[in-house]
Amino acid sequence: MATHPAQLLFVFCTSLLLLGARLGECARVFTIINNCKETIWPAVTPAAADNFNGGGFALRAGQSVLFTAPVSWSGRIWARTGCNFDRNGNGTCVTGSCGTSLKCGGASGSTPATLAEITIASPDFYDVSLVDGFNLPVVVTPINGRGNCSVAGCDADLRRNCPPELSVRVNGRVAGCRSACDVFSTDEYCCRGVYGNPVTCQPTSYSKGFKQACPAAYSYAYDDPTSIFTCSGTDYVISFCSSRKQPVCTYHNHRLACSDAHTYVINVFLQTGWILILGLIFNGLFV
Repeated sequence: MATHPAQLLFVFCTSLLLLGARLGECARVFTIINNCKETIWPAVTPAAADNFNGGGFALRAGQSVLFTAPVSWSGRIWARTGCNFDRNGNGTCVTGSCGTSLKCGGASGSTPATLAEITIASPDFYDVSLVDGFNLPVVVTPINGRGNCSVAGCDADLRRNCPPELSVRVNGRVAGCRSACDVFSTDEYCCRGVYGNPVTCQPTSYSKGFKQACPAAYSYAYDDPTSIFTCSGTDYVISFCSSRKQPVCTYHNHRLACSDAHTYVINVFLQTGWILILGLIFNGLFV
């Protein structure tokens, strides 16, 4: 039997209300969204058992998950791809692995991996970094904040035009794009030694290619002025395989908050219009 559209709407609105009630009052909400066409395994470090699910979990295509960030948290979030974990959480990944564990905790990810980096302070600092290479597009969107609060990220797929010498190939396809530092390990590419300062360490042909494709992301170690952003008192949406212009939403204090004015209209409708919707349903006006 087909589900009546009104029933679907009722379930949708009720689910939103229950989600908002469950979240309650919280200082900083991190929403992680998988807009990719495949399952990913987000990793968070540092993370404990009582936050960020221990630093690792599976997220199917189209799914999202919400966490409350600890006070003064500073760390990294990235996606692992092509993973295979057993029931005990042991396994391997094609890119981004943190050893052989599902839950990364304090372990760093292997290169290449696109990193979302966030420091909660006054104000917050956040960026998306390609210094460790690229495996998936990542966008960081602040919501409910004060200040500049620009959207950071790399929403281009650098695997498509990755130079052969930087490419990580698995089963005939490019699974990731390494950084020049990771591949060649020279002082010039890694901004160390005599190149260990912003005056002598300049963009290379490789980092320029990254920057052209992703102007709102770190392309090399001293790419600060156009790559690091600030915002105060904000929640964050970290979305994989998304556009920087794509509207995103999160929950805070029982309210749905979104990243642009058009979605704000939907927000108001969902918060105030659900009573009217339920009344119409029960009066049979949707038939």
